[in-house]
Amino acid sequence: MSTRSRIGILLPDDSILSVYHHWDGYPEWLGVTLKEHFNTYEKASELIDGGNMGCCYSDSDFDPETGDSITVEPHATYYGGDEEAPILSKNFDEFTKIDCWQEYSYVFVKDRWVGYSIRHKWNEDFSKMTDCIVNEVEIPNPETVE
Repeated sequence: MSTRSRIGILLPDDSILSVYHHWDGYPEWLGVTLKEHFNTYEKASELIDGGNMGCCYSDSDFDPETGDSITVEPHATYYGGDEEAPILSKNFDEFTKIDCWQEYSYVFVKDRWVGYSIRHKWNEDFSKMTDCIVNEVEIPNPETVE
């Protein structure tokens, strides 16, 4: 089971460039990982420029020859392809309404990551979003998470 999320960076005009992140999107893992390893505007921008991803900091790959998981240097596992490119939202409200079934969203603002829980509400046949409930969440410090 995955905890889907979006990762974005606030641009100077208050638009947000963002990507989908599939695995472990909760603050205790993704929030901490972003805070620890992608803690500058340049690092956050480079991460997002790669597009939608399975994981931003994976230390394993699948070996198709053996069928085993192998340990590698941590890296982002991007999906690749034009349809996986970052999405530009004109503002925060538009960013929160992107529907990728995310439970959390993270935005790099000036010099830090800010986390949000996201909950979308839909009409009866799921054809229209009727509400988007956004709450800021605390991202723990890396040294406090085991």
